[in-house]
Amino acid sequence: MSRTVEGKCLCGAVSFTAKGPFEKTSACHCSQCARWTGGRYASTTVERARLRIQGEASLKWYASSDHARRGFCACCGSSLFWENPGSGKIDLLLGALTPPVDLEVDYHIFVEGKTDYYRICDGKPQYAEYTNGPQVEPSED
Repeated sequence: MSRTVEGKCLCGAVSFTAKGPFEKTSACHCSQCARWTGGRYASTTVERARLRIQGEASLKWYASSDHARRGFCACCGSSLFWENPGSGKIDLLLGALTPPVDLEVDYHIFVEGKTDYYRICDGKPQYAEYTNGPQVEPSED
């Protein structure tokens, strides 16, 4: 998809524009993403060079592992980006995009780490961890 999307944090201190193409949209259910967003994490990926950020003085980054950092607004705390530095790509959180988003989740990752307060009922592929690992059967819990 080669359209342009816009997004921003809750308070508006950080805003962004990204021009596609965008990769498939995923939902991550790992414990880190759950703690960071308060629920599942849904995102789409774009080349880093196609992203323009305004308000970078309010954008802060947290290195959550050796291979990932998470971008958020220092003013309101909104979760905005996930990046593997050096990959040339960045994930945009769907909740930060200005509607209409016109995207839906294509698959789910880290479902074996999913918490128990919700169910995945959309019929999309589910993977135990990454998409290069085993796919799991959807469950009712």
